[in-house]
Amino acid sequence: MLRVGLLGLGNVGSAVVRRLQASAAELAHRAGMPLVLRRVAVAHLDKPRGVHVDRDLLTDDAWQVVRDPEVDVVVELIGGIEPARSYVREALNLGKSVITANKQLMASRGRELLEAAEQAGADLFFEASVAGGIPVIRTLKESLAGDRVREIVGILNGTTNYILTRMDEEGLSFAEALSEAQRLGFAESDPTEDVEGHDAAAKLAILASVAFNSRVVRSDVHCEGIAQLTQREVTYTKEIGFALKLVAHARDLGEEVEAAVYPALLPRGHPLAAVRREFNAVWLRAEAAGELLLYGRGAGGDPTASAVLSDLVAVARNRRYRAHGRVSCTCYHQKAVRSAADRVLAACLVLRVVDRPGVFAQVASAFGEEQVSLHSIVQQSRGDEADVLLRTHPAPERALRSVLHRLQRMPVVRGCSPLLRVIE
Repeated sequence: MLRVGLLGLGNVGSAVVRRLQASAAELAHRAGMPLVLRRVAVAHLDKPRGVHVDRDLLTDDAWQVVRDPEVDVVVELIGGIEPARSYVREALNLGKSVITANKQLMASRGRELLEAAEQAGADLFFEASVAGGIPVIRTLKESLAGDRVREIVGILNGTTNYILTRMDEEGLSFAEALSEAQRLGFAESDPTEDVEGHDAAAKLAILASVAFNSRVVRSDVHCEGIAQLTQREVTYTKEIGFALKLVAHARDLGEEVEAAVYPALLPRGHPLAAVRREFNAVWLRAEAAGELLLYGRGAGGDPTASAVLSDLVAVARNRRYRAHGRVSCTCYHQKAVRSAADRVLAACLVLRVVDRPGVFAQVASAFGEEQVSLHSIVQQSRGDEADVLLRTHPAPERALRSVLHRLQRMPVVRGCSPLLRVIE
């Protein structure tokens, strides 16, 4: 028997309990032993819930769950860094295995906790921390253990993908699409974590660490969001055959790794360009396996519960065969994280400029003086103004940003998009 202690009974926690109750026999067969809910920590004991849990199992003191000698594995679903880190650390110190869906925790304190798990001979699994029900962590750790992953391109945030899909397909403004996402429950009342890219950046830090076997923490990930994007950028890039997405992008460059989240243009034929609405996807490029695509629902109670339960089954199997705690942190390299300024990518800018002779020469000079080569130019006149879409050849990030700053200071430039990277 595997006795489970649960921290948090919100959307995900309730879904975990429902699945434990509804599929108890099947889960027991898969795990090799029954999975039994032993204790549950909640913030409010008398709050109405969408799932039945015996009152005797509930407590409003998480430490009672963590320190209960009859709890074998602690499932942490409360989020945030503290007190979650303290609960997880104590559980591991007591020799209990831990399952967490906490992306912030694993992106910032993952090494500490994985090392504590190894010292204690306990498991620490975190499949649910990235992309909900998509089994990307286990794919990287196990299915591709005999390969070398070189690149990750992911759509890791359903809120921003829903917003950009609605802007692309229905011509909505950013504000209109965000309001709709909030009304449908795809976005929080305060959407900052999502629309500024922080949620995706934490997830990318975890994926890059696992994929490249070198620790990447949240602060290593350069992060830009989508709040500044307008319908102009969506429309004009669509006309030249691209989809605008908030992309989490990481590469293993040999001695260095790089990781960033930013608005990017994907060719319409790219697998990720077709990922719509609140769905997530992760595209991987490995040396031997080549290109792989994992796709599904990246958030929500049931998909995330699926990942939690897969980890519970893994803990039970390890416990049965006395293998728990043998594989924890796989970051055996110590590669430097390349500065955002040193990255080399192609980019695109959408400008609104005064439409008169000599203006384009001024604009082009900004690119030439920074040694950035132009790939293509598309211009549409609109009275005394013109919209200009400029696409570059690959260039260092610092040079592209210098061009952007030059353009923003030019009197003939009436408007300028954020820097949109191009991923081929």
